[in-house]
Formats: sequence, structure tokens, C-alpha cells
Amino acid sequence: MTSLDHLIRTLTNLPGIGRKSASRIAYYILKKEKRFSETLAEQIFKVKQNIRSCSVCGNYTECDPCDICSDPGRDRTLICVVEHPQDVHTIESTGEYRGLFHVLGGAISPIDGVGPKELTFDKLVNRTNKQPVKEIIIATNPTVEGDTTALYLVRIFTDKDIRMSRLASGIPVGGDLEYADKLTLARSLRGRIPFSS
Repeated sequence: MTSLDHLIRTLTNLPGIGRKSASRIAYYILKKEKRFSETLAEQIFKVKQNIRSCSVCGNYTECDPCDICSDPGRDRTLICVVEHPQDVHTIESTGEYRGLFHVLGGAISPIDGVGPKELTFDKLVNRTNKQPVKEIIIATNPTVEGDTTALYLVRIFTDKDIRMSRLASGIPVGGDLEYADKLTLARSLRGRIPFSS
């Protein structure tokens, strides 16, 4: 097996990259000047060396605590709970949210051997004991695992005076009803809101 074959095989381990895409990327790297591959390797090494999890929320960061947790302008009574650090970036990109975050590190999935103890529920409970939190927004994925995780979150905060909410899910803006799947339509109907003019 050549070094090119090894590179292609390694690239197939990336999410969403099959053998054909991996091959295309490998040949692209070969075609570019040597400096490109050196820079790419250097950037990957720097990311692995410099990025770590925030000790407070679990988001990826170069400083600890992260910029979001240390921002005095954030609403500290509001925590948005997400599954993965990339979800923080997605929500932040909307510019609509000014509270704090908590990254669980995944979702409850007994089939995959992921239970509550493998996730950061205890850390979230400790945070709510140390700071006054009025609302927890559950922003887990709209999947069976995400729903299970959301229900578990609601259960562990039942005795606390904290409002629990969940991101709305349904028909995307600009979408057509005829192309929506049954589960999306069902969620849209259950999560309908009053219409105001």
C-alpha cells in the first residue's frame, strides 16, 4: 500500500467523506504546492494542541473559561443546553441568543452505550446550584436520542424553580409542506403557536 492509499484510507475516517471524496481530496493535496500541505498539517496540529474544552460549559476554546462564559454582557440566568460544541457555534451564528451554554458531550443512547453518567448532567446541576438560573433552553437534536435526553433534563430539574423550554422544530422557512416528512409535520402541529397580527 502506497502513502497515497494510506492518506485516502485516513481521510475516509472523516465524517461525510467516502472513498470517492477522500480520493478527490488526496489528489487535490498532491496537486497543490508543497507549502499548502505543510500549512494544512501545521493548522491541524495547532488545533489539536491549542483547543480544549471550557471547564465551565464544555465548549471548545483556546482560553479557559471560554469567551462566552467570561463575557460580562451575557445573561447568566439563561443556559442553552446542546449536545456538541459545534452546536454552540451554530446558535451563536444567529446573533439572537445572549445567554450561556452547556455542552452535554452527546445524547443519551443506550444502544451506543451512552447513559447519563457519560454526559455532563452533574456539571449542569452544579452550575444551577452555584448561580441563579431562571431558564434552561433544551437545544438537543430532534431525534429519538435528543428527545430522550430532553426528557431526562426535564426530570432532573423537576424540583427546581427553573423554567424548562425546548427549541421549536418544524417546517423550515421557505419549505413546502409536500416535501416535509411526517415526523416534521407532526412536530410542527404539536409545537404550533398562536397567530398574532
